[in-house]
Amino acid sequence: MGVREFQISDTNVVIHELDDLYDSTTGRVLTGSWVWNSAFVLAEWMATQCKLFDFDFRDKTVIELGAGAGLPGLMAALLGARHVVLTDVEPLLPGLLRNVDANGLEDRVEVRELVWGLDESVSRANEFGEFDLILMSDLFYDSEDMAPLAHILKIISGKNSKIWAASEIRPWTVECLTEFMNEGFKVEESQVQLDEPREEVDDHAILDSFSIFHLQPPDEERNC
Repeated sequence: MGVREFQISDTNVVIHELDDLYDSTTGRVLTGSWVWNSAFVLAEWMATQCKLFDFDFRDKTVIELGAGAGLPGLMAALLGARHVVLTDVEPLLPGLLRNVDANGLEDRVEVRELVWGLDESVSRANEFGEFDLILMSDLFYDSEDMAPLAHILKIISGKNSKIWAASEIRPWTVECLTEFMNEGFKVEESQVQLDEPREEVDDHAILDSFSIFHLQPPDEERNC
Protein backbone atom coordinates (compact mmCIF):
# COMPACT_ATOMS: atom_id res chain seq x y z
CA MET A 1 0.00 0.00 0.00
CA GLY A 2 2.96 2.33 0.47
CA VAL A 3 3.78 5.17 2.81
CA ARG A 4 1.18 7.50 4.31
CA GLU A 5 1.74 10.69 6.28
CA PHE A 6 -0.86 11.72 8.83
CA GLN A 7 -1.06 15.34 9.96
CA ILE A 8 -2.59 15.25 13.42
CA SER A 9 -2.87 18.62 15.14
CA ASP A 10 0.65 20.00 14.61
CA THR A 11 2.32 16.59 14.51
CA ASN A 12 3.29 14.55 11.45
CA VAL A 13 3.27 10.74 11.70
CA VAL A 14 4.72 8.48 9.00
CA ILE A 15 3.14 5.05 8.52
CA HIS A 16 4.24 2.27 6.18
CA GLU A 17 1.22 0.17 5.21
CA LEU A 18 1.46 -3.35 3.76
CA ASP A 19 -0.90 -5.38 1.60
CA ASP A 20 0.79 -8.78 1.40
CA LEU A 21 0.46 -10.17 4.93
CA TYR A 22 -1.82 -13.13 5.53
CA ASP A 23 -2.82 -15.30 8.48
CA SER A 24 -0.92 -18.56 8.05
CA THR A 25 -3.83 -20.55 9.49
CA THR A 26 -6.85 -19.02 7.76
CA GLY A 27 -5.19 -17.54 4.68
CA ARG A 28 -7.01 -14.27 5.27
CA VAL A 29 -5.30 -10.92 4.89
CA LEU A 30 -4.12 -9.40 8.17
CA THR A 31 -6.21 -6.25 8.40
CA GLY A 32 -3.78 -4.73 10.89
CA SER A 33 -1.45 -4.10 7.96
CA TRP A 34 -3.04 -0.71 7.32
CA VAL A 35 -4.47 2.23 9.30
CA TRP A 36 -8.18 2.00 10.03
CA ASN A 37 -10.38 5.02 10.63
CA SER A 38 -10.66 4.29 14.35
CA ALA A 39 -6.88 4.46 14.76
CA PHE A 40 -6.86 7.92 13.18
CA VAL A 41 -9.82 9.00 15.33
CA LEU A 42 -8.08 7.85 18.51
CA ALA A 43 -4.79 9.53 17.59
CA GLU A 44 -6.54 12.79 16.77
CA TRP A 45 -8.62 12.64 19.96
CA MET A 46 -5.46 12.05 21.99
CA ALA A 47 -3.81 15.11 20.45
CA THR A 48 -6.77 17.49 20.75
CA GLN A 49 -9.21 16.37 23.44
CA CYS A 50 -7.59 14.19 26.09
CA LYS A 51 -6.61 17.25 28.16
CA LEU A 52 -10.32 17.61 28.89
CA PHE A 53 -9.83 14.47 30.98
CA ASP A 54 -6.82 15.95 32.81
CA PHE A 55 -4.30 13.63 31.17
CA ASP A 56 -0.73 14.66 30.35
CA PHE A 57 1.34 12.25 28.23
CA ARG A 58 4.66 13.47 29.59
CA ASP A 59 6.57 10.73 31.45
CA LYS A 60 3.69 8.25 31.07
CA THR A 61 3.98 4.57 30.15
CA VAL A 62 1.67 3.44 27.35
CA ILE A 63 0.75 0.14 25.68
CA GLU A 64 -1.29 -0.36 22.53
CA LEU A 65 -3.06 -3.70 22.13
CA GLY A 66 -3.73 -4.97 18.63
CA ALA A 67 -1.64 -2.08 17.39
CA GLY A 68 -1.68 -2.99 13.68
CA ALA A 69 0.30 -0.18 12.05
CA GLY A 70 0.73 1.54 15.44
CA LEU A 71 -0.63 5.04 14.76
CA PRO A 72 -2.15 5.74 18.24
CA GLY A 73 0.83 4.31 20.10
CA LEU A 74 3.29 6.29 18.00
CA MET A 75 1.19 9.40 18.60
CA ALA A 76 1.44 8.81 22.35
CA ALA A 77 5.24 8.81 22.08
CA LEU A 78 5.23 11.96 19.95
CA LEU A 79 3.02 13.62 22.58
CA GLY A 80 5.68 12.95 25.21
CA ALA A 81 5.10 9.48 26.64
CA ARG A 82 8.27 8.13 28.29
CA HIS A 83 7.85 4.51 27.19
CA VAL A 84 5.44 2.95 24.69
CA VAL A 85 4.92 -0.74 23.89
CA LEU A 86 3.22 -1.66 20.61
CA THR A 87 1.81 -5.19 20.60
CA ASP A 88 0.21 -7.44 17.99
CA VAL A 89 0.57 -10.83 16.30
CA GLU A 90 4.03 -11.88 15.13
CA PRO A 91 3.61 -11.22 11.36
CA LEU A 92 2.79 -7.56 12.03
CA LEU A 93 5.82 -6.87 14.24
CA PRO A 94 8.31 -6.07 11.42
CA GLY A 95 5.91 -3.44 10.07
CA LEU A 96 5.56 -1.91 13.51
CA LEU A 97 9.34 -1.79 13.90
CA ARG A 98 9.59 -0.05 10.53
CA ASN A 99 7.08 2.59 11.63
CA VAL A 100 8.91 3.15 14.90
CA ASP A 101 12.11 3.74 12.91
CA ALA A 102 10.33 5.99 10.35
CA ASN A 103 9.31 8.36 13.14
CA GLY A 104 12.65 8.31 14.97
CA LEU A 105 11.19 6.82 18.15
CA GLU A 106 13.53 3.87 18.76
CA ASP A 107 14.58 5.29 22.14
CA ARG A 108 11.02 5.31 23.55
CA VAL A 109 8.97 2.72 21.66
CA GLU A 110 9.39 -1.04 21.68
CA VAL A 111 7.48 -3.73 19.79
CA ARG A 112 6.33 -6.96 21.44
CA GLU A 113 4.15 -9.91 20.50
CA LEU A 114 0.94 -10.30 22.49
CA VAL A 115 -2.07 -12.37 21.45
CA TRP A 116 -4.84 -12.58 24.01
CA GLY A 117 -6.57 -15.92 24.40
CA LEU A 118 -3.35 -17.96 24.36
CA ASP A 119 -1.95 -19.52 27.53
CA GLU A 120 1.35 -17.72 27.03
CA SER A 121 -0.37 -14.33 26.74
CA VAL A 122 -1.04 -14.22 30.49
CA SER A 123 2.61 -14.78 31.40
CA ARG A 124 3.71 -12.20 28.83
CA ALA A 125 1.22 -9.67 30.14
CA ASN A 126 2.49 -10.23 33.67
CA GLU A 127 6.02 -9.51 32.44
CA PHE A 128 4.90 -6.11 31.17
CA GLY A 129 3.62 -4.88 34.53
CA GLU A 130 1.08 -2.06 34.63
CA PHE A 131 0.77 0.97 32.37
CA ASP A 132 -0.50 4.50 32.84
CA LEU A 133 -2.44 4.30 29.58
CA ILE A 134 -3.78 1.40 27.51
CA LEU A 135 -4.86 2.09 23.92
CA MET A 136 -7.06 0.04 21.59
CA SER A 137 -8.69 0.82 18.24
CA ASP A 138 -11.16 -1.25 16.24
CA LEU A 139 -10.87 -4.32 18.45
CA PHE A 140 -14.60 -4.67 19.06
CA TYR A 141 -15.42 -7.26 16.40
CA ASP A 142 -15.89 -10.74 17.85
CA SER A 143 -17.66 -10.89 21.21
CA GLU A 144 -15.95 -14.23 21.94
CA ASP A 145 -12.58 -12.45 22.01
CA MET A 146 -13.66 -9.92 24.64
CA ALA A 147 -13.34 -12.08 27.78
CA PRO A 148 -9.67 -13.01 27.02
CA LEU A 149 -8.97 -9.37 26.15
CA ALA A 150 -10.62 -8.25 29.39
CA HIS A 151 -8.35 -10.60 31.35
CA ILE A 152 -5.25 -9.04 29.77
CA LEU A 153 -6.55 -5.55 30.59
CA LYS A 154 -6.98 -6.52 34.24
CA ILE A 155 -3.36 -7.70 34.38
CA ILE A 156 -1.73 -4.63 32.81
CA SER A 157 -3.86 -1.91 34.42
CA GLY A 158 -3.19 -0.31 37.79
CA LYS A 159 -5.35 1.71 40.15
CA ASN A 160 -4.89 4.93 38.17
CA SER A 161 -4.57 3.49 34.68
CA LYS A 162 -6.61 4.86 31.77
CA ILE A 163 -8.03 2.57 29.10
CA TRP A 164 -9.15 4.26 25.87
CA ALA A 165 -10.72 2.25 23.07
CA ALA A 166 -11.79 3.82 19.78
CA SER A 167 -14.41 2.15 17.64
CA GLU A 168 -16.63 2.82 14.71
CA ILE A 169 -20.16 2.10 15.91
CA ARG A 170 -21.30 -1.09 14.22
CA PRO A 171 -24.14 -3.56 14.93
CA TRP A 172 -21.88 -5.78 17.06
CA THR A 173 -20.19 -3.01 19.09
CA VAL A 174 -22.77 -3.11 21.88
CA GLU A 175 -22.48 -6.89 22.11
CA CYS A 176 -18.73 -6.61 22.59
CA LEU A 177 -19.06 -3.89 25.24
CA THR A 178 -21.66 -6.00 27.04
CA GLU A 179 -19.04 -8.73 27.37
CA PHE A 180 -16.72 -6.25 29.10
CA MET A 181 -19.50 -5.25 31.48
CA ASN A 182 -20.10 -8.93 32.19
CA GLU A 183 -16.44 -9.07 33.22
CA GLY A 184 -17.04 -6.27 35.73
CA PHE A 185 -15.83 -3.32 33.65
CA LYS A 186 -17.40 0.10 33.81
CA VAL A 187 -17.83 1.64 30.36
CA GLU A 188 -18.23 5.34 29.55
CA GLU A 189 -18.56 6.78 26.06
CA SER A 190 -17.26 9.95 24.42
CA GLN A 191 -18.82 10.35 20.99
CA VAL A 192 -16.60 11.56 18.16
CA GLN A 193 -17.52 12.79 14.69
CA LEU A 194 -15.08 12.87 11.80
CA ASP A 195 -15.15 16.15 9.89
CA GLU A 196 -13.91 14.36 6.76
CA PRO A 197 -14.43 10.57 6.77
CA ARG A 198 -11.30 8.68 5.72
CA GLU A 199 -11.45 5.87 3.17
CA GLU A 200 -11.50 2.48 4.86
CA VAL A 201 -10.52 -0.71 3.07
CA ASP A 202 -12.99 -3.37 4.19
CA ASP A 203 -16.38 -4.83 3.31
CA HIS A 204 -18.42 -2.45 5.44
CA ALA A 205 -19.95 0.87 4.52
CA ILE A 206 -18.17 3.82 6.10
CA LEU A 207 -20.15 5.33 8.94
CA ASP A 208 -19.55 8.81 10.32
CA SER A 209 -20.14 7.77 13.91
CA PHE A 210 -17.17 6.95 16.13
CA SER A 211 -16.75 6.81 19.88
CA ILE A 212 -13.96 6.69 22.43
CA PHE A 213 -14.84 4.24 25.18
CA HIS A 214 -13.30 4.63 28.62
CA LEU A 215 -13.00 1.23 30.29
CA GLN A 216 -12.43 0.71 33.99
CA PRO A 217 -11.78 -2.80 35.34
CA PRO A 218 -13.10 -3.84 38.76
CA ASP A 219 -10.54 -2.63 41.33
CA GLU A 220 -10.27 -5.94 43.14
CA GLU A 221 -9.20 -7.75 39.96
CA ARG A 222 -6.52 -5.42 38.64
CA ASN A 223 -3.04 -6.94 38.28
CA CYS A 224 -4.46 -10.39 38.99
